[in-house]
Amino acid sequence: MALSKEKLNFQSVIEIVESLSDNEQEHLIQIINYRLKQKEKEELLRAVKDSREAFIKREVKSGTVADLMADLEEE
Repeated sequence: MALSKEKLNFQSVIEIVESLSDNEQEHLIQIINYRLKQKEKEELLRAVKDSREAFIKREVKSGTVADLMADLEEE
């Protein structure tokens, strides 16, 4: 079943999923959940990497909550 992305909308996807067997739907859910978790993991790793690079370049400041609040009030 070859469908182009342009012709595929959300309702069409729902209808296609509903046409699957219960077992196939459960397997699809597992695959989607796995891919979402992988995506979240990649985003977190990217954020950690960016934070470490910013720290190494001294683009970040450290301090107390009071320091942060004072900096925010200055802006």
